[in-house]
Amino acid sequence: MSSDTKFITDLARKSVEAYVKSGIQIDVPDDLPEILQQRCGAFVTLKKNNKLRGCIGTIKAVQKNAAEEIICNAISAAEKDPRFSPVQKDELDELEISVDLLSEPEKVKSLDELDPKKYGIIVQGNHQTGLLLPDLDGIDTVEKQIAVARKKAGLSESEDITIYRFSVRRFEENG
Repeated sequence: MSSDTKFITDLARKSVEAYVKSGIQIDVPDDLPEILQQRCGAFVTLKKNNKLRGCIGTIKAVQKNAAEEIICNAISAAEKDPRFSPVQKDELDELEISVDLLSEPEKVKSLDELDPKKYGIIVQGNHQTGLLLPDLDGIDTVEKQIAVARKKAGLSESEDITIYRFSVRRFEENG
């Protein structure tokens, strides 16, 4: 495991643990690696027994750096993912955490530019947006990726959409 990977996943884990145990948001460490000094969107994914337990993120940076983005999104993944109840203290040891740092989204002109293993997508239509990270279990085709992103956005198959793609740098605790 690279030192960046350990730093990034430890930052997300410490954020979740401090918030779940004490209701506090940790401070941004002073000794940030260069990658965390940049501004970018970030997603934090929590899994328990290899099943999704929470995933929250930002498409574009809203904090002053990637470290703050990770801290805020880690807490949100544990506490505010509407698909799940908040993470409890007795679950903390069972969680596996990954962090995705997003590139700037780029508009797609053709479906040939998509690859669900390599790129995540954002679909927009009718003032609604759905995002799907790349390389997800069960998402093996461009068509499936678009269909799932449409569903997340609440968009029917007949509604016009604009598609953007982005790449991620994924950091996993067990990677």
